[in-house]
Amino acid sequence: MAWSETPRSIAAKRGVLARLFSSSTTLSFSSSLSTPSTPSTPSTPSSLTPNMFSESMMEETIKNVESIITKWDPNSSSITRVTSLFHSNREEAEDFLESVKDLRRAMHALVSEHSTSDKLLLAQNLMQIAMARLEKEFYQILSAARDQIDPESISVRSSEGSSNLEDENELGSEEEFKTAGESNTNVERVTALAMSSDLKSIADCMISSGYSIECIKIYKLIRKSIVDEGLYLLGIEEFRPSQILKMNWEALEHQIKNWLNAVKIAAKTLFSGEKALCDHVFSASQTIRESCFSEITIGGLNLFRFPELVAKCKKLPERIFPLLELYEALSDIQPDLELIFDSESTSKTKQQAVSSLHGLGESIRAILSDFESTIQKDSSKTLIVGGGIHPLTQKVTSYISSLADYSRILSDIVADSSPPRNTAFPEAYFESPNYDASSTPAVSVHLAWLILVLLCKLDRKAEGYKDMSLSYLFLANNLQFVLDKVCTTRLYVLLGEDWVFKHAEKVIQYASTYETMAWGNVFSSLPEKNSPLLSPEAAKECFQRFNAAFEEAYKKQASWVVPDRRLGDELKVSIAKELIPAYREFYDTHKVMLRRVQDFEVFVRFSPDDLGNYLSDLFHGTAISGSTSPRTPR
Repeated sequence: MAWSETPRSIAAKRGVLARLFSSSTTLSFSSSLSTPSTPSTPSTPSSLTPNMFSESMMEETIKNVESIITKWDPNSSSITRVTSLFHSNREEAEDFLESVKDLRRAMHALVSEHSTSDKLLLAQNLMQIAMARLEKEFYQILSAARDQIDPESISVRSSEGSSNLEDENELGSEEEFKTAGESNTNVERVTALAMSSDLKSIADCMISSGYSIECIKIYKLIRKSIVDEGLYLLGIEEFRPSQILKMNWEALEHQIKNWLNAVKIAAKTLFSGEKALCDHVFSASQTIRESCFSEITIGGLNLFRFPELVAKCKKLPERIFPLLELYEALSDIQPDLELIFDSESTSKTKQQAVSSLHGLGESIRAILSDFESTIQKDSSKTLIVGGGIHPLTQKVTSYISSLADYSRILSDIVADSSPPRNTAFPEAYFESPNYDASSTPAVSVHLAWLILVLLCKLDRKAEGYKDMSLSYLFLANNLQFVLDKVCTTRLYVLLGEDWVFKHAEKVIQYASTYETMAWGNVFSSLPEKNSPLLSPEAAKECFQRFNAAFEEAYKKQASWVVPDRRLGDELKVSIAKELIPAYREFYDTHKVMLRRVQDFEVFVRFSPDDLGNYLSDLFHGTAISGSTSPRTPR
């Protein structure tokens, strides 16, 4: 302050001070900032109310505080100009803060009782010096503490339930820091506790002295840069909707993976730690701490907007899995966001996360619906040679089994959506004696429905085979493939044993129908069991009918396939059990008689052992030695 001021300027300043420290103005200011009621130390004159001050006591108070405040004048030429008060001596720092409190009380009293006192101008000058020092200290601590009180360390201490951050004392006592050091030998942790405590003490003092704007400005400047830097180091970029929509999928997948790696750290460490520190430093005012935290973490809007932008991209079936991962990551941190962004000023960030969840859910449901339509609209007319596995079966079952890995998330997404069309499942496909539609998880119903859509489509594709026996082999093969996929993935847990049992029965039905239709003529070409001995001519004709039927069946099925080895073996065994014993009985009964007939080997072409050998070579997709008919008997 310039002490050569004119009487007019002095009078003007007195008027400003009188207005500033009038009781009504002070009460309004304190109320708006929720100034804490810090208990006074029972000393003189600090414990006295303004009305109890005499002018001499006020002057004495100002004189007592003048020495310590001017000592730490940031504009002085002494060593203290470049020295940190709070770093040098904690006791002196505490004395400095107490001096500011005493000065503030004296100024209140002077304004109320002795507004014309010359000491009022000196007091105002001392207050400006004190606030300049505290402003400088506040900036220095925040700048120097970028590492010591980073959001991660604050977040960890907050999660540990550290009482130090919630302690209302203005400065951490020596005993508190000693205890902290004993419980955790990490010196950096103790240093961070001291720094955060110092920041709170300075903030409380500046706010109660009417310098909240300067304090808040510094805090926002430093801490916002730390949060923004943290988001940058996590790889979070700000994208416009048009940029996301134009981005190729490979680049977008990279951004999604980066976001998935970053979002949990950002929520549980960066934002959580920042809130803990902000709540501690500005515990004096809810309005201030909410305002500061809102502005410091404004980058959260961009962070939580990204999934919503991705959800608006083209909805292709294969893109559902990154969307599910985004949904899972966002829903997992939702409870944390509710606690972190719990004020009205930060509600936009929380609402943005909710909006992104909603957008992701809508997009995932749309993709599922499109996927179902894609199955139903598949118009491929190409028949699979040999009745093997259709590409649609492979694609759909692989897709559905992958969806099952996200069953927890899918349960949330499809729970509130309308059930699939015509969900009164045919009993052969879904229902069982224990089936209860009201208790079956929505995700199980939805995935079972998609499988049913596939199986119905395969039924229609099977109609394209001219040979009915091949169409049933095709159905048996494809349903067996679906069953294998279900039993070896999480689908088994979701669909259950009853579902598997019903569909296994269906495979047996298809296989049995195939066997009857493919080998019926061969079976019927032989006499019935225990039939009377045939005449040589009748036996010869019977052998010839059998030869023709067997050769035709074998030739036709030489290129047919059964990819599932167990199913193929069961089919061969089933055919052999019915065919070979019947043929062996007929063969053994008539071979002695027919050996006397000329050209025996022409019409008795197969021995019973030959049949077993030929059957063993079926379902591999190629005939024996490349032939399409049986070779000469072996």
